[in-house]
Amino acid sequence: MNSDEDLAAEFGAIRPRLVGVAYGLLGSLDEAEDVVQDAWFRLGRADRSAIEDVTGWLVVTVSRLALDVLRSARVRREEYVGPWLPEPVVTGGDPADRVTLDESMNLAMLVVLESLSPAERTAFVLHDVFGLPFEEVAQAVGRTPAACSQLAARARKRVAARAPRFEVDAAEHRRVVEAFTRAAQGRDVDALLALLDPDVVLRSDGGGVVRAARRPVHGATRVARFLVGVAERFGGGGRLVPATVNGLAGLLWSRDDGAVGGVYGLSVSAGRITEINVVVNPEKLRSVR
Repeated sequence: MNSDEDLAAEFGAIRPRLVGVAYGLLGSLDEAEDVVQDAWFRLGRADRSAIEDVTGWLVVTVSRLALDVLRSARVRREEYVGPWLPEPVVTGGDPADRVTLDESMNLAMLVVLESLSPAERTAFVLHDVFGLPFEEVAQAVGRTPAACSQLAARARKRVAARAPRFEVDAAEHRRVVEAFTRAAQGRDVDALLALLDPDVVLRSDGGGVVRAARRPVHGATRVARFLVGVAERFGGGGRLVPATVNGLAGLLWSRDDGAVGGVYGLSVSAGRITEINVVVNPEKLRSVR
């Protein structure tokens, strides 16, 4: 094992990836960072002579700790006021330097992962997203490699059934988001209907702290009317600003005083918006600039 200085340097280099792993399991950047910091403290107390691969040891330890947090968090999320959405990661602000985010960890995918059991989610994220062999996944989950393979297969099937239907290139996604911005700010119902998939779903997370829809809004007509109603309620105050949200083109709602009042994550398929996830809970926006 290298010196304390070398160990700290190695940890600093892989820290954003560790935060990315924990974030994929938890959907919370704050909780992910707490887990990674706990793993660092545990490394300091561990028998270093028994650790051959520091990175592997940290990934497994972070995963174990995140799994424990996830199990307890599920109880809290069941009692959450309204839809629970993950804490958004907005590139360009502080989180971009704090986390290495896999391109698949968009808000829509994280919402789907909430439907999995903690063990299924851990096996899927570690193996299918981050490419860990099942031998290492087994150390994190506390089951055999064969059992973890079954967990991942079950999770993969459930994710495939609920994940966004088609991939879309970045330029097309950005074009649709820009058109959505114009339509939403202009309170143009017809333009919104032209952009929304007939089966679009909108979720808004206010956490009981600020006003938001307590249930998902389904269907193009209802979603369009909801968006126009929100714009009218705020009387044109603030504006929608382009931003990269969890690796995809999204939007920030910037108030007149410059504070961020919300983050919009949008899923696009075949030129239409299929999902809109809006985070307005101020506790989840503290790191967004």
